Amino acid sequence: MGDACVAEGAAWLAAREPRFGRVLAGCGPLPLRRQPEGFDRLLQAIVGQQVSLASANAIWGRMQAAGLVCEDAVAAADDAALRAAGLSRQKMRYARALAAARIDYAALRDLPDAQVVARLMQVDGIGAWTAEIYAMFSLGRADVLAAGDLALQEAARDIFALPSRPKAGDLARMAQGWSPWRAVAARILWAHYRVIKAREAVA
Repeated sequence: MGDACVAEGAAWLAAREPRFGRVLAGCGPLPLRRQPEGFDRLLQAIVGQQVSLASANAIWGRMQAAGLVCEDAVAAADDAALRAAGLSRQKMRYARALAAARIDYAALRDLPDAQVVARLMQVDGIGAWTAEIYAMFSLGRADVLAAGDLALQEAARDIFALPSRPKAGDLARMAQGWSPWRAVAARILWAHYRVIKAREAVA
């Protein structure tokens, strides 16, 4: 999926759902936000789990400086090296599990969305959110929605005037009508979430 696809999907969604159209009118063109593929991208996602962005960036910088961003290096590293980079015991286990999985990242490009997510979730430490984000941004899939993302849930609550923030299953059901452009719908929701946070900052 490239910029043209994002624009096409946004136009399709705006025509189908006027509330998306109003969000788009206020936020302008949506960013593509493509990311690299491969082991280091998933390792970086693991590093960032349950820590602040600043902490995640600092740990990742130490991982890079230590050369601990490829499968062989992580597999060979002892606890002291991984701890020095900032990994907790749990994240050491997850990093090693990812290295041991020896995922064929090139082959993922040819798998259907559900199979990509299922394959990645076989690895200890990779849940649905991480797998779906990888499919959306590293593989450029157009019809994947990370329904467990709290920002997407909160944006959906605001846009659709829901009484409470929808759970992942509720948002996934809502999003069925946004297929085949659910990843573009996610970008609209994230754009609106930024508007919500800006509004809260001013209030």
